[in-house]
Amino acid sequence: MASVLHPPLPLSHHRTSSSISASTSVTNFPPTHKFPHSSTLHRRSSCDFKNDVICRSSSGEVTFIEPPQSPPSADDLIGSLKIKLLSAVSGLNRGLAASEDDLRKADDAAKELESAGGPVDLSADLDKLQGRWKLIYSSAFSSRTLGGSRPGPPTGRLLPITLGQVFQRIDIFSKDFDNIVELELGAPWPLPPLEVTATLAHKFELIGTSGIKIIFDKTTVKTTGNLSQLPPLDIPRIPDGLRPPSNTGSGEFEVTYLDSETRVTRGDRGELRVFVIA
Repeated sequence: MASVLHPPLPLSHHRTSSSISASTSVTNFPPTHKFPHSSTLHRRSSCDFKNDVICRSSSGEVTFIEPPQSPPSADDLIGSLKIKLLSAVSGLNRGLAASEDDLRKADDAAKELESAGGPVDLSADLDKLQGRWKLIYSSAFSSRTLGGSRPGPPTGRLLPITLGQVFQRIDIFSKDFDNIVELELGAPWPLPPLEVTATLAHKFELIGTSGIKIIFDKTTVKTTGNLSQLPPLDIPRIPDGLRPPSNTGSGEFEVTYLDSETRVTRGDRGELRVFVIA
């Protein structure tokens, strides 16, 4: 009787509570749920890898994608290239101990920094030149003379000359450009070596956007150490008519990289110099 009044349900409606629960857990899965790295319920869905880190399929399935690595910033790149250049020139005694391989590595590292930094515009960044700069490398010193490719006193010969610190003092207001060189002059035994500081005073002017021309004025020599009480000695500029052709009293170079801490220059005879603010 009951079978007539209540006909059996279709076979598709005979489900256990456990099967209904299992089906619901899949079809109604919350779309905002995030799975562990690279996990997917059934199949991987298509994603926009540039913008999305959570990817959804048409059935509500979810895939978690690792966010892409962001490229280094320009400041990070410049910083790493500066470290590379300073590492290449460290331990070379300002270039006096540089081999041909050392010269090549320093030049390659400088070119990378120059390329990343872009063109220098001194008309806009002239204030960055202001201050006292310490020379940490000169490719010309590998010639074992203090003049580099220009005539200069030799080092480590019969009259040994030990090169100390080298600085450039630049005043953008007075246009003063002084090369300051600390030297130790050897003397016959038992006399002690003579310590002096030579200041080569110049005036400078800009050439184009990144070039600098310096014009020699005079040299001042001041004893230091035990003889520091002696007065300084000024050596005036040689008149142009008596000046040898190789020493015109002026020079030109290009500033190829410049920021508030580091300066790279290339001279008119191919000399690479690296400075840091002192």
